Amino acid sequence: MPKLKTKKGAKKRFKLTKSGKIKRAKSCKRHILTKKSRKRKRALRKPAIVDKTFEKKVKSLLPYG
Repeated sequence: MPKLKTKKGAKKRFKLTKSGKIKRAKSCKRHILTKKSRKRKRALRKPAIVDKTFEKKVKSLLPYG
């Protein structure tokens, strides 16, 4: 069977944790930052975990992850 290709966009956006969960970056941190509070911007730095309902879909994009 041939090797499966990884979706490069997904590879750049997601990382797998040791326990098999998928880490992602939070949105809303690119522009229009002046109206967002310091606390909110600081919270957006931390990674988030992909929801269980999307885990299977994301893992199919990362076949060897």
